[in-house]
Amino acid sequence: MEKIINLHIEKLPEGYYLATTDDLQGLVVQGKTIAETLEIARDVAHKLIESQVNITLNPVADSFDYPLVIGQ
Repeated sequence: MEKIINLHIEKLPEGYYLATTDDLQGLVVQGKTIAETLEIARDVAHKLIESQVNITLNPVADSFDYPLVIGQ
């Protein structure tokens, strides 16, 4: 079953993107692009979930909003 983790992403002055969340303790990642940051966050989330026993995440609802980021 898929679960949702709400990420907060901000662009750092150095040009990198930083992703954090209140949903999963310890998830703090950065990448050169938003896509890279999301990929790293997904990998780290999987590892954190595997290493922790009592994690409660929200299930994916039948409908939800998703911001689609498009580069030009």
